Amino acid sequence: MENKTKSADQAVKPTRYRWFVAALFFIIYTIACCDRANLGVALPFLRKEFTMSNTEAGGLVSLFLIAYALGQLPSAWFLSKFGVKKVFPIAMILTSLATGVTGLIGTILQLKICRFVLGIAEAPLPLGVTSTINNWFPAKEKGTASGIFLAAVKFGPVITPPLSVMIISLWGWREIFTAFAIPGIILSVFWYFLVTDRPSASRFVNKAELDYISEESGGKPGTQKVVSSISIPWLDRLIRVRDEKILDSNRSIFRSWNILGSALGYCFQLGISNVLLAWIPTYLLTVKKFSIMGMGFVAAAPWVGAVVGNLVGGLLSDRLLDKRRKPGMMISALSTAVMMFVLINSPADPFFYGLLLFMTGVLLSIGFSAYMAYPMPFVSKEKFPVANAIVNMGGQLGGAAAPFIAGIFLDTLGWDYVFGFMASISCLTFVLLLTITEPLKVSPRTQA
Repeated sequence: MENKTKSADQAVKPTRYRWFVAALFFIIYTIACCDRANLGVALPFLRKEFTMSNTEAGGLVSLFLIAYALGQLPSAWFLSKFGVKKVFPIAMILTSLATGVTGLIGTILQLKICRFVLGIAEAPLPLGVTSTINNWFPAKEKGTASGIFLAAVKFGPVITPPLSVMIISLWGWREIFTAFAIPGIILSVFWYFLVTDRPSASRFVNKAELDYISEESGGKPGTQKVVSSISIPWLDRLIRVRDEKILDSNRSIFRSWNILGSALGYCFQLGISNVLLAWIPTYLLTVKKFSIMGMGFVAAAPWVGAVVGNLVGGLLSDRLLDKRRKPGMMISALSTAVMMFVLINSPADPFFYGLLLFMTGVLLSIGFSAYMAYPMPFVSKEKFPVANAIVNMGGQLGGAAAPFIAGIFLDTLGWDYVFGFMASISCLTFVLLLTITEPLKVSPRTQA
């Protein structure tokens, strides 16, 4: 009798398959980010074989990002029409093929074509992941899931250099691209067979988990009602909490200042991230006079911090702030502006400077997951890929433009102006965030 009761209790216990899905998209997107980051490690060796100016070398980074940004809206259409299950693995296979072919190039033109194709091929991946998060996770876990996803964006650049250096020492620079292409193809097959567009179609998810996932939308497809049970009056006034109307058409999405404002904020914040990625190694070598080994250690610090920041930011918005997304975004904007002035005036001690860069990565990234989760409460699930494409396209365009603008400042004015530029656009992000609302319905049971 006791065994039967125990079996019955286990039968109704929710499965937790959504977290397996989260682990899978973390691994897949880490590989995708390695595919875009491995060129930086190969570039010094590649330039020994092919004549390339500094401008051409820098243009390769922007070329990928421009193609990636331009591919966002078409990707949203493909995902809406054919579903994540079909489009996502195809995009990852094409990403892997574009990576592998890069190791076979014989001219600079071929290299540029490969980078452009890589950007187009990879464009559906972030939209596929965020659509999966939107369908597979309840509102109270979407920030955490988004943090896991964006941690992959920063974890890729952390593991790429040591893996690439090991491959170069064993075989050569061309083999980097071959080695990174293989995992993506294998993992695409896993995704196709193990992840469905909606959890209700998965044989690995029981009814109890389905009920848990859909509890805050009443189980109705296409609804996104998000309710907070914690009232924080002073904060809710600052972030302008509103029970927003659901956007269920392309026209309403393109006309929404909430969507456009968050896209601009993400544009500036991702721009700062890419300036650090592109120029911090040069700054450490030429201004702080670090050794090559010291530079390698210190330059990795912001990306280790970014992994931590994305995970902490997701938990912060889900647990402590009960599904409020804007506070993390605003904290990132203000604290990053402060850190820019701290960095430019700090002594050239590798440990201390590495610690500051680690903290910069944490603070900059606390709000990143919120940008991904922000449109979810007020955009229908069918139209969410379009809204997410607009936000991500804004971010990628900023990511492409900011390092180029920083280069102009370096050629004409110097490093102080580069850090001042990053501080200024981070402050501008904070101002922009004040103009958009927090799409949330507060039904207080607890007074904070």
